[in-house]
Amino acid sequence: MIQPGGGRHLRQILVHALLLLPFAGLLWVPFYDRATPALFGFPFFYWYQLAWVPLTAMLIWIVWKFGRA
Repeated sequence: MIQPGGGRHLRQILVHALLLLPFAGLLWVPFYDRATPALFGFPFFYWYQLAWVPLTAMLIWIVWKFGRA
């Protein structure tokens, strides 16, 4: 039996699942535990983690914007 609004619930689940991306990207340390490629003199280890700061902020905004509808 299909309930009204069931698609909206699934969409909210998928949108909220975007918040798992920073955890997957940052908690798997062997993925970024290296020095190359360097960016502006910063080893990959540092700039990869720093790149997640604005990316995570953007993901939180997307979840806020589309998850409440």
